[in-house]
Parts: sequence; structure tokens; C-alpha cells
Amino acid sequence: MKRTDLEKNKGLKINGKMAQAGVPARYSQQAGEVLDKKERRKLDQAQGLVPFAVKLPGDLVKELQALAQERQLAMSDLAVELLKKGLSA
Repeated sequence: MKRTDLEKNKGLKINGKMAQAGVPARYSQQAGEVLDKKERRKLDQAQGLVPFAVKLPGDLVKELQALAQERQLAMSDLAVELLKKGLSA
């Protein structure tokens, strides 16, 4: 066997052991709950969400990430909250 085949088999073996041990799906290849891009886009559209790309200074992004982690919010939820607050002021 080639070395690459051996490594591939090793990886498959590890994934199988992880699945048997009950390791959360996000750590194994058999993640049934993971949505592909099309499914995620359909769910977002159903919720009325629209992608909105913005370029921000790096230091501001770090502040936002720290605030999101502190409040245990997703970045998008934090952005919605701050934008609504800023627009109402």
C-alpha cells in the first residue's frame, strides 16, 4: 500500500472510533446535522435574513469579537443589536 492510502485508512479508523465513542458529530466525519450551503441559505431566506458584507478596521472587529464572546452572542446577533441601537439614537 502507498503511504497516502495508509494515512487515509488511519483517518477512517479514527473517525469510526470517534463515532462509536459518542464524540459529538461536529468532530467526526459523520455529521448528519451539518447543513450544506444551499440548505443554510434556504433557512436564512425563510427567516428574512440577507447577507451583508462590510469591511471594518481590524481593531473594531477585535472589539466586536470580544463583546460578542463576553455576551455569549453570535457576531450577527451582536451586529443586529448594535445597528438597531445606533439607528434609533
